Amino acid sequence: MSPPADHYGPAAHRLAFERGTDGPRVIMVGIDGSPTSMNAAAYACGLARRQRCRLVVVYVTAPASLSLSVPGIAAIAQEKAFLDLADDLRQEVRRAAEEHCVPTTFMTRRGDAYAQLRDAADEVKADMVVVGVSAKAGHRFVGSIATKLVRLGRWPVVVVP
Repeated sequence: MSPPADHYGPAAHRLAFERGTDGPRVIMVGIDGSPTSMNAAAYACGLARRQRCRLVVVYVTAPASLSLSVPGIAAIAQEKAFLDLADDLRQEVRRAAEEHCVPTTFMTRRGDAYAQLRDAADEVKADMVVVGVSAKAGHRFVGSIATKLVRLGRWPVVVVP
């Protein structure tokens, strides 16, 4: 007995796509407040608007080694600076999301940027990851976050200058 015809031949290759459903459903962008990360956020917002999908913005900062060794006022000041920057970025993201009518989620993370972005992308089931190009000279030798995400190969990664 032969298998049904719709599993083989030309009928198997025809896929019905509705306009706007053949692209990503969740685009995630990593930001740190730098100009290149904000360019990446603007690009991701425009792409999410055009694709009619959800945008997830992840603000990642590395915990400063000084805050672990310096008790008291310095640690409190550093924590306040982190919270203030996160709040400023949250407000800016909210404004852009409302202006462009893009459903957006804002997340804050601490730790190694690569590990945090990788875990966040898995958590939100991202279809695409957008990051800004690294401005640090050392990344040419060690490897940037974008390079590490590309090598991981779980999602398409767009690197914005």
